[in-house]
Amino acid sequence: MMIHGIGTDLVEVSRIERILKKWGDRFLYRVYADDEIEYCRNKAFPAMHFAARFAAKESFLKSLGIGLGMGVKLREIEVRNNELGNPVLKMNEEISNILESFGVKAIHVSMTHTREQAHAIVVLEK
Repeated sequence: MMIHGIGTDLVEVSRIERILKKWGDRFLYRVYADDEIEYCRNKAFPAMHFAARFAAKESFLKSLGIGLGMGVKLREIEVRNNELGNPVLKMNEEISNILESFGVKAIHVSMTHTREQAHAIVVLEK
């Protein structure tokens, strides 16, 4: 196997807190899938979990070599937990087709956070 792309992102949790206070559901439903919103809202400190997911979405775009506004919406990239509790990315059919056209066979994602910062890295494997 070969690496197709790597992306990483660091998000200040306080930035997400400010955005949530200012824009609320308008921001949430533009950026996150329904299941992500429910998951994060059920945590003691939701902004930390929203920030980590935001970082994962940005990392994925970077691993593809594209940015926001280049055809992929953040809401279309969903962070879920697998049966072991590890984060995995779920894509819609359009994004899956893009990945397939690049020959991507696997997506690896890792996230971490503190109360101040959230970080994620995504590796696309051919």
